[in-house]
Amino acid sequence: MQVYITAIEEGFLYGLLALGIYISLRILNIPDLTSEGSFGFGSAVAAVVAAQGFSFLSFIAAFLAGVLAGIVTGLLQTKLRVHPVLAGIITMSGLYSINLMVRGSSNLNFNSNSIFTKLFNALGISGTDKKITGLALGAAICIVILILTILFFRTHLGLCIRATGDNPDMVKASSVNVDFSLVFGLALANGLIALSGALVSHYLGLSDQSFSNGMLIYGLAAVIIGEALFGKRSVALGLVSAVIGSVIYKIIVAFVIDVSLFGKNSENLMKLTCAIIVALTLVIPEIKRQVQNAKVKKEARKNA
Repeated sequence: MQVYITAIEEGFLYGLLALGIYISLRILNIPDLTSEGSFGFGSAVAAVVAAQGFSFLSFIAAFLAGVLAGIVTGLLQTKLRVHPVLAGIITMSGLYSINLMVRGSSNLNFNSNSIFTKLFNALGISGTDKKITGLALGAAICIVILILTILFFRTHLGLCIRATGDNPDMVKASSVNVDFSLVFGLALANGLIALSGALVSHYLGLSDQSFSNGMLIYGLAAVIIGEALFGKRSVALGLVSAVIGSVIYKIIVAFVIDVSLFGKNSENLMKLTCAIIVALTLVIPEIKRQVQNAKVKKEARKNA
């Protein structure tokens, strides 16, 4: 049971990553590869700031670090006209070295200054209660930020960002600064991703260079799973479904490991599990569409 409690807890912590991926991929319609770098950047900055005793300030610093990464990617696209994929790769590659410089090593332990550790110590919690309390804290943080994000995309600026992703030419004709909307959207997306990296680091009590590996495919999996379950009816529903998709993905991975679906290598094949999940969520809707089209053609032939 603890395995699944941990999975749900991690699903909410990584839910902010899914939110960031959803904003760049679905709202701005940009395949932003900066995410892996910004996730690690947020983790590294949060670890360094928290290690100095500023646990809560570390989240603000991490968010701002992600915002900076998003701005760099956005400026490469808007001012230097670099292709969105290449712009993301450039920023992500640069952040790999920057993250090492920020930490001063490949990993940094700050467990005693983690907000989770401080909360557990303050409440005198141990054992299974740690999992439940951690789950409640992670869920609360994720839900609050989710609500704020939904509200933001109902503001004038949020609507401009949404319109930029839908039809930039129309937005430009309406005297809206498309470049600013795009840069702001990418900054917000990467800020949320970096904040997710900070939360995960606080949860684990350390920051490691390998944390960001595979974060892009994880975020895509969460978004795709959410859309497969809830569809693409609105931005608000899309943001909610991305978080739910993150939780479901973690539960699936926990199930694969728990039942040893791949034998003794189940834990070592998490990336393969992720690839299979993404492939299935992409293939199944297409199969359903083809079956539906076949039924329509069959009915048309009958009525002809």
